[in-house]
Amino acid sequence: MEIYRVGGAVRDELLGLPVRDIDYVVLGATPESMLAAGYTPVGKDFPVFLHPQTHAEYALARTERKSAPGYHGFVFHCAPDVTLEQDLRRRDLTINAMAMNDSRILIDPYCGQQDLEHKILRHVSEAFAEDPVRILRIARFAARFVDFSIAAETLQLMRTMVSQGEVDALVPERVWQEVARGLMETQPSRMLQVLHSCGALARIMPELDQVWLQQTSVGNTVGMLMMQQLDRSAAADLPLAIRWATLLSELVPKGEAQAMTLAQQLCARLKVPAEIRDITVMAVRENVLLKQVSALTAEDVVMLFERCDAFRRPARFIDMLPAVIDNADTQHYVQRILQTALAIPAGEIARKHSSATAIASAIRAARLEAVHAAQH
Repeated sequence: MEIYRVGGAVRDELLGLPVRDIDYVVLGATPESMLAAGYTPVGKDFPVFLHPQTHAEYALARTERKSAPGYHGFVFHCAPDVTLEQDLRRRDLTINAMAMNDSRILIDPYCGQQDLEHKILRHVSEAFAEDPVRILRIARFAARFVDFSIAAETLQLMRTMVSQGEVDALVPERVWQEVARGLMETQPSRMLQVLHSCGALARIMPELDQVWLQQTSVGNTVGMLMMQQLDRSAAADLPLAIRWATLLSELVPKGEAQAMTLAQQLCARLKVPAEIRDITVMAVRENVLLKQVSALTAEDVVMLFERCDAFRRPARFIDMLPAVIDNADTQHYVQRILQTALAIPAGEIARKHSSATAIASAIRAARLEAVHAAQH
Protein backbone atom coordinates (compact mmCIF):
# COMPACT_ATOMS: atom_id res chain seq x y z
CA MET A 1 0.00 0.00 0.00
CA GLU A 2 1.37 3.43 -1.02
CA ILE A 3 -0.15 6.69 0.20
CA TYR A 4 0.24 10.11 -1.43
CA ARG A 5 -1.05 13.58 -0.73
CA VAL A 6 -2.74 14.88 -3.86
CA GLY A 7 -4.52 17.84 -5.40
CA GLY A 8 -5.06 21.17 -3.70
CA ALA A 9 -2.91 20.41 -0.66
CA VAL A 10 0.15 19.88 -2.86
CA ARG A 11 -0.67 22.90 -5.02
CA ASP A 12 -1.11 25.25 -2.07
CA GLU A 13 2.06 24.03 -0.35
CA LEU A 14 4.06 24.76 -3.50
CA LEU A 15 2.46 28.21 -3.69
CA GLY A 16 3.32 28.90 -0.05
CA LEU A 17 -0.36 29.14 0.87
CA PRO A 18 -2.01 27.72 4.00
CA VAL A 19 -2.91 24.07 3.50
CA ARG A 20 -6.38 23.31 4.81
CA ASP A 21 -8.02 20.13 3.58
CA ILE A 22 -5.63 17.32 2.66
CA ASP A 23 -6.72 14.58 0.26
CA TYR A 24 -4.92 11.26 0.09
CA VAL A 25 -4.86 8.63 -2.62
CA VAL A 26 -3.98 5.02 -1.86
CA LEU A 27 -2.26 2.73 -4.38
CA GLY A 28 -2.10 -1.05 -4.29
CA ALA A 29 -5.01 -1.46 -1.89
CA THR A 30 -8.49 -2.98 -1.97
CA PRO A 31 -11.58 -2.13 0.06
CA GLU A 32 -10.99 -5.29 2.07
CA SER A 33 -7.40 -4.35 2.96
CA MET A 34 -8.51 -0.84 3.99
CA LEU A 35 -11.17 -2.29 6.28
CA ALA A 36 -8.64 -4.71 7.74
CA ALA A 37 -6.36 -1.76 8.51
CA GLY A 38 -9.13 -0.09 10.51
CA TYR A 39 -10.34 2.48 7.97
CA THR A 40 -14.06 3.34 7.86
CA PRO A 41 -15.80 3.38 4.44
CA VAL A 42 -17.73 6.53 3.49
CA GLY A 43 -17.71 6.65 -0.32
CA LYS A 44 -20.87 5.96 -2.28
CA ASP A 45 -19.73 6.18 -5.89
CA PHE A 46 -16.21 4.90 -5.29
CA PRO A 47 -14.23 3.66 -2.26
CA VAL A 48 -13.29 6.46 0.14
CA PHE A 49 -12.24 5.71 3.70
CA LEU A 50 -11.69 7.64 6.93
CA HIS A 51 -8.39 7.17 8.77
CA PRO A 52 -8.97 5.40 12.10
CA GLN A 53 -7.18 8.15 14.11
CA THR A 54 -7.18 11.39 12.09
CA HIS A 55 -10.47 10.79 10.22
CA ALA A 56 -8.87 12.26 7.08
CA GLU A 57 -10.22 10.95 3.76
CA TYR A 58 -8.26 8.35 1.82
CA ALA A 59 -9.48 7.40 -1.66
CA LEU A 60 -8.41 4.34 -3.57
CA ALA A 61 -6.64 5.17 -6.84
CA ARG A 62 -9.14 5.00 -9.68
CA THR A 63 -9.81 5.65 -13.31
CA GLU A 64 -13.13 6.80 -14.74
CA ARG A 65 -14.97 6.49 -17.99
CA LYS A 66 -17.80 8.65 -19.35
CA SER A 67 -21.00 6.64 -19.69
CA ALA A 68 -23.79 9.25 -20.00
CA PRO A 69 -24.31 13.03 -20.46
CA GLY A 70 -23.79 15.41 -17.57
CA TYR A 71 -21.57 15.01 -14.55
CA HIS A 72 -23.20 11.92 -13.01
CA GLY A 73 -22.55 9.72 -16.04
CA PHE A 74 -19.27 8.05 -15.04
CA VAL A 75 -18.12 4.50 -14.47
CA PHE A 76 -15.28 4.22 -11.94
CA HIS A 77 -12.64 1.52 -11.81
CA CYS A 78 -10.70 0.92 -8.59
CA ALA A 79 -8.09 -1.81 -8.45
CA PRO A 80 -4.62 -2.38 -6.96
CA ASP A 81 -3.08 -2.10 -10.43
CA VAL A 82 -4.29 1.47 -11.06
CA THR A 83 -1.18 3.68 -11.20
CA LEU A 84 -0.71 7.10 -9.67
CA GLU A 85 -0.33 8.63 -13.16
CA GLN A 86 -3.68 7.12 -14.18
CA ASP A 87 -5.38 8.51 -11.09
CA LEU A 88 -3.89 11.98 -11.59
CA ARG A 89 -4.85 12.01 -15.27
CA ARG A 90 -8.57 12.10 -14.45
CA ARG A 91 -8.17 15.34 -12.48
CA ASP A 92 -9.21 18.73 -13.85
CA LEU A 93 -6.16 20.99 -13.96
CA THR A 94 -2.44 20.31 -14.12
CA ILE A 95 -1.91 22.35 -10.95
CA ASN A 96 -4.29 19.94 -9.18
CA ALA A 97 -2.73 16.81 -10.70
CA MET A 98 0.40 16.59 -8.54
CA ALA A 99 1.16 14.22 -5.68
CA MET A 100 3.68 14.08 -2.85
CA ASN A 101 4.77 11.15 -0.71
CA ASP A 102 5.89 11.09 2.92
CA SER A 103 9.45 11.83 1.82
CA ARG A 104 8.18 15.05 0.16
CA ILE A 105 9.09 13.77 -3.28
CA LEU A 106 6.90 15.49 -5.88
CA ILE A 107 5.22 13.37 -8.53
CA ASP A 108 4.22 15.66 -11.39
CA PRO A 109 3.53 13.72 -14.62
CA TYR A 110 1.51 16.54 -16.25
CA CYS A 111 3.82 19.52 -15.60
CA GLY A 112 1.65 21.14 -12.93
CA GLN A 113 4.61 22.75 -11.18
CA GLN A 114 5.62 24.42 -14.44
CA ASP A 115 2.10 25.78 -14.90
CA LEU A 116 2.18 27.05 -11.31
CA GLU A 117 5.39 28.94 -12.07
CA HIS A 118 3.91 30.41 -15.26
CA LYS A 119 0.55 31.06 -13.56
CA ILE A 120 -1.53 29.07 -16.05
CA LEU A 121 -4.78 27.18 -15.54
CA ARG A 122 -4.56 24.27 -17.98
CA HIS A 123 -6.62 21.09 -18.29
CA VAL A 124 -4.81 17.80 -17.77
CA SER A 125 -6.34 15.86 -20.66
CA GLU A 126 -9.33 15.68 -22.97
CA ALA A 127 -11.13 13.94 -20.09
CA PHE A 128 -11.75 17.47 -18.78
CA ALA A 129 -14.57 17.73 -21.33
CA GLU A 130 -16.45 14.84 -19.72
CA ASP A 131 -17.47 16.79 -16.61
CA PRO A 132 -19.24 20.17 -17.05
CA VAL A 133 -18.72 21.04 -13.38
CA ARG A 134 -15.10 21.64 -14.32
CA ILE A 135 -16.12 24.75 -16.25
CA LEU A 136 -17.49 26.18 -13.02
CA ARG A 137 -14.44 25.05 -11.09
CA ILE A 138 -11.94 26.66 -13.44
CA ALA A 139 -13.95 29.89 -13.30
CA ARG A 140 -13.81 29.68 -9.52
CA PHE A 141 -10.05 29.10 -9.59
CA ALA A 142 -9.71 32.20 -11.80
CA ALA A 143 -11.46 34.17 -9.04
CA ARG A 144 -9.10 32.76 -6.42
CA PHE A 145 -5.79 32.94 -8.29
CA VAL A 146 -6.26 36.39 -9.74
CA ASP A 147 -2.86 36.56 -11.46
CA PHE A 148 -3.38 33.25 -13.32
CA SER A 149 -4.61 33.06 -16.90
CA ILE A 150 -6.49 30.27 -18.63
CA ALA A 151 -4.60 28.41 -21.33
CA ALA A 152 -6.01 29.16 -24.79
CA GLU A 153 -6.61 25.49 -25.53
CA THR A 154 -8.46 25.06 -22.24
CA LEU A 155 -10.74 28.02 -22.91
CA GLN A 156 -11.47 26.65 -26.37
CA LEU A 157 -12.31 23.26 -24.89
CA MET A 158 -14.70 24.96 -22.45
CA ARG A 159 -16.43 26.73 -25.35
CA THR A 160 -16.79 23.43 -27.17
CA MET A 161 -18.32 21.82 -24.09
CA VAL A 162 -20.87 24.64 -23.84
CA SER A 163 -21.77 24.40 -27.53
CA GLN A 164 -22.29 20.66 -27.18
CA GLY A 165 -24.81 21.19 -24.37
CA GLU A 166 -22.78 19.68 -21.53
CA VAL A 167 -23.50 22.66 -19.25
CA ASP A 168 -27.24 22.19 -19.74
CA ALA A 169 -27.02 18.91 -17.81
CA LEU A 170 -25.94 20.64 -14.59
CA VAL A 171 -28.55 20.62 -11.82
CA PRO A 172 -29.35 23.99 -10.15
CA GLU A 173 -28.07 22.95 -6.73
CA ARG A 174 -24.61 22.15 -8.09
CA VAL A 175 -24.47 25.37 -10.10
CA TRP A 176 -25.36 27.40 -7.02
CA GLN A 177 -22.83 25.50 -4.90
CA GLU A 178 -19.97 26.37 -7.26
CA VAL A 179 -21.17 29.94 -7.89
CA ALA A 180 -21.49 30.55 -4.14
CA ARG A 181 -17.95 29.31 -3.57
CA GLY A 182 -16.68 31.50 -6.40
CA LEU A 183 -18.40 34.56 -4.96
CA MET A 184 -16.40 34.07 -1.77
CA GLU A 185 -13.07 34.13 -3.59
CA THR A 186 -10.69 37.10 -3.80
CA GLN A 187 -11.98 38.60 -7.08
CA PRO A 188 -15.34 37.03 -7.88
CA SER A 189 -15.82 39.15 -10.99
CA ARG A 190 -13.23 36.97 -12.73
CA MET A 191 -15.46 33.94 -12.27
CA LEU A 192 -18.29 35.68 -14.11
CA GLN A 193 -15.97 36.98 -16.81
CA VAL A 194 -14.64 33.47 -17.48
CA LEU A 195 -18.15 32.01 -17.60
CA HIS A 196 -19.20 34.76 -19.99
CA SER A 197 -16.17 34.32 -22.24
CA CYS A 198 -16.78 30.60 -22.74
CA GLY A 199 -20.56 30.99 -23.17
CA ALA A 200 -21.53 29.20 -19.96
CA LEU A 201 -22.96 32.30 -18.25
CA ALA A 202 -25.63 32.59 -20.95
CA ARG A 203 -26.70 29.02 -20.14
CA ILE A 204 -26.66 29.04 -16.34
CA MET A 205 -27.31 32.72 -15.52
CA PRO A 206 -28.68 34.39 -18.67
CA GLU A 207 -30.03 37.29 -16.60
CA LEU A 208 -26.48 38.35 -15.82
CA ASP A 209 -25.18 37.58 -19.28
CA GLN A 210 -27.73 39.98 -20.74
CA VAL A 211 -26.06 42.82 -18.85
CA TRP A 212 -22.97 42.35 -21.00
CA LEU A 213 -24.87 41.76 -24.24
CA GLN A 214 -27.20 44.74 -23.93
CA GLN A 215 -24.55 47.26 -22.88
CA THR A 216 -21.95 46.80 -25.59
CA SER A 217 -23.19 49.89 -27.44
CA VAL A 218 -22.36 52.11 -24.45
CA GLY A 219 -19.05 50.59 -23.47
CA ASN A 220 -20.51 47.94 -21.14
CA THR A 221 -20.82 50.48 -18.33
CA VAL A 222 -23.45 48.50 -16.43
CA GLY A 223 -21.44 45.29 -16.63
CA MET A 224 -18.31 47.10 -15.42
CA LEU A 225 -20.20 48.68 -12.52
CA MET A 226 -21.61 45.30 -11.57
CA MET A 227 -18.13 43.76 -11.51
CA GLN A 228 -16.60 46.64 -9.55
CA GLN A 229 -19.32 46.55 -6.92
CA LEU A 230 -18.99 42.79 -6.56
CA ASP A 231 -15.22 42.98 -6.09
CA ARG A 232 -15.63 45.77 -3.55
CA SER A 233 -17.93 43.54 -1.52
CA ALA A 234 -15.24 40.85 -1.63
CA ALA A 235 -12.53 43.31 -0.58
CA ALA A 236 -14.71 44.30 2.37
CA ASP A 237 -15.02 40.61 3.29
CA LEU A 238 -18.83 40.76 3.20
CA PRO A 239 -20.82 37.53 3.61
CA LEU A 240 -22.20 35.47 0.73
CA ALA A 241 -25.74 36.86 0.95
CA ILE A 242 -24.49 40.44 0.54
CA ARG A 243 -22.13 39.57 -2.32
CA TRP A 244 -24.97 37.90 -4.23
CA ALA A 245 -27.35 40.77 -3.42
CA THR A 246 -24.69 43.27 -4.53
CA LEU A 247 -24.33 41.50 -7.84
CA LEU A 248 -28.04 41.34 -8.61
CA SER A 249 -28.86 44.82 -7.30
CA GLU A 250 -26.85 46.24 -10.21
CA LEU A 251 -29.49 44.87 -12.58
CA VAL A 252 -31.57 47.92 -11.66
CA PRO A 253 -30.37 50.10 -14.59
CA LYS A 254 -32.30 47.70 -16.82
CA GLY A 255 -35.47 49.05 -15.14
CA GLU A 256 -36.69 48.42 -11.60
CA ALA A 257 -39.61 46.14 -12.50
CA GLN A 258 -37.56 44.10 -14.94
CA ALA A 259 -34.69 43.87 -12.46
CA MET A 260 -37.05 42.47 -9.82
CA THR A 261 -38.36 39.88 -12.26
CA LEU A 262 -34.87 38.84 -13.34
CA ALA A 263 -33.60 38.60 -9.75
CA GLN A 264 -36.56 36.50 -8.59
CA GLN A 265 -36.31 34.33 -11.69
CA LEU A 266 -32.59 33.70 -11.21
CA CYS A 267 -32.89 32.95 -7.48
CA ALA A 268 -35.74 30.52 -8.14
CA ARG A 269 -33.98 28.69 -10.95
CA LEU A 270 -30.73 28.25 -9.01
CA LYS A 271 -32.67 27.35 -5.85
CA VAL A 272 -30.85 30.02 -3.88
CA PRO A 273 -31.45 29.58 -0.12
CA ALA A 274 -34.44 31.56 1.13
CA GLU A 275 -32.49 33.89 3.43
CA ILE A 276 -30.11 34.91 0.64
CA ARG A 277 -32.98 35.22 -1.83
CA ASP A 278 -34.98 37.51 0.50
CA ILE A 279 -32.05 39.86 1.11
CA THR A 280 -31.36 39.95 -2.62
CA VAL A 281 -34.95 40.77 -3.57
CA MET A 282 -34.99 43.51 -0.95
CA ALA A 283 -31.76 45.00 -2.28
CA VAL A 284 -32.99 44.97 -5.88
CA ARG A 285 -36.38 46.41 -4.97
CA GLU A 286 -35.01 49.25 -2.84
CA ASN A 287 -31.87 50.00 -4.83
CA VAL A 288 -33.05 53.26 -6.39
CA LEU A 289 -34.56 54.69 -3.18
CA LEU A 290 -31.61 53.77 -0.98
CA LYS A 291 -29.17 55.42 -3.36
CA GLN A 292 -31.06 58.71 -2.84
CA VAL A 293 -32.04 58.10 0.78
CA SER A 294 -30.79 61.47 2.03
CA ALA A 295 -33.38 63.19 -0.18
CA LEU A 296 -36.37 61.12 0.99
CA THR A 297 -39.17 62.50 3.14
CA ALA A 298 -39.88 61.03 6.56
CA GLU A 299 -42.97 59.36 5.08
CA ASP A 300 -40.87 57.76 2.32
CA VAL A 301 -38.32 56.52 4.85
CA VAL A 302 -40.93 54.97 7.14
CA MET A 303 -42.59 53.27 4.17
CA LEU A 304 -39.16 51.95 3.14
CA PHE A 305 -38.60 50.51 6.61
CA GLU A 306 -42.09 48.97 6.59
CA ARG A 307 -41.61 47.31 3.19
CA CYS A 308 -38.31 45.83 4.38
CA ASP A 309 -39.79 44.68 7.71
CA ALA A 310 -37.00 46.68 9.32
CA PHE A 311 -38.95 47.38 12.52
CA ARG A 312 -39.28 43.66 13.22
CA ARG A 313 -36.00 42.52 11.63
CA PRO A 314 -33.61 45.48 11.85
CA ALA A 315 -30.44 43.33 11.72
CA ARG A 316 -31.38 41.85 8.34
CA PHE A 317 -32.11 45.30 6.91
CA ILE A 318 -28.82 46.72 8.21
CA ASP A 319 -26.91 43.72 6.85
CA MET A 320 -28.44 44.38 3.42
CA LEU A 321 -27.35 48.02 3.18
CA PRO A 322 -23.78 47.43 1.88
CA ALA A 323 -25.26 45.55 -1.09
CA VAL A 324 -26.75 48.83 -2.32
CA ILE A 325 -24.89 51.66 -0.57
CA ASP A 326 -21.10 51.63 -0.77
CA ASN A 327 -20.66 54.85 1.21
CA ALA A 328 -20.08 54.16 4.91
CA ASP A 329 -21.42 57.56 6.02
CA THR A 330 -24.69 56.97 4.17
CA GLN A 331 -24.98 53.50 5.70
CA HIS A 332 -24.52 55.01 9.16
CA TYR A 333 -27.09 57.70 8.37
CA VAL A 334 -29.73 55.08 7.50
CA GLN A 335 -28.86 53.00 10.56
CA ARG A 336 -29.11 56.05 12.84
CA ILE A 337 -32.54 56.95 11.52
CA LEU A 338 -33.75 53.37 11.91
CA GLN A 339 -32.44 53.18 15.49
CA THR A 340 -34.21 56.46 16.27
CA ALA A 341 -37.49 55.07 14.95
CA LEU A 342 -37.00 51.84 16.88
CA ALA A 343 -36.37 53.77 20.09
CA ILE A 344 -39.87 55.23 20.37
CA PRO A 345 -41.73 53.93 23.49
CA ALA A 346 -44.08 51.61 21.60
CA GLY A 347 -45.33 49.90 24.76
CA GLU A 348 -46.15 53.17 26.47
CA ILE A 349 -47.95 54.41 23.35
CA ALA A 350 -49.95 51.18 23.10
CA ARG A 351 -51.24 51.49 26.68
CA LYS A 352 -52.85 54.81 25.80
CA HIS A 353 -55.12 53.32 23.13
CA SER A 354 -57.78 50.64 23.21
CA SER A 355 -57.95 49.33 19.63
CA ALA A 356 -55.28 47.66 17.48
CA THR A 357 -55.92 50.14 14.70
CA ALA A 358 -55.45 53.14 17.00
CA ILE A 359 -52.29 51.62 18.49
CA ALA A 360 -50.76 51.00 15.04
CA SER A 361 -51.66 54.50 13.88
CA ALA A 362 -50.17 56.14 16.98
CA ILE A 363 -46.95 54.13 16.79
CA ARG A 364 -46.56 54.98 13.12
CA ALA A 365 -47.11 58.67 13.84
CA ALA A 366 -44.43 58.53 16.54
CA ARG A 367 -42.03 56.86 14.14
CA LEU A 368 -42.70 59.50 11.50
CA GLU A 369 -42.00 62.25 14.02
CA ALA A 370 -38.80 60.54 15.19
CA VAL A 371 -37.53 60.04 11.62
CA HIS A 372 -38.34 63.63 10.69
CA ALA A 373 -36.43 64.90 13.73
CA ALA A 374 -33.45 62.65 12.95
CA GLN A 375 -33.29 63.98 9.38
CA HIS A 376 -32.87 67.56 10.53
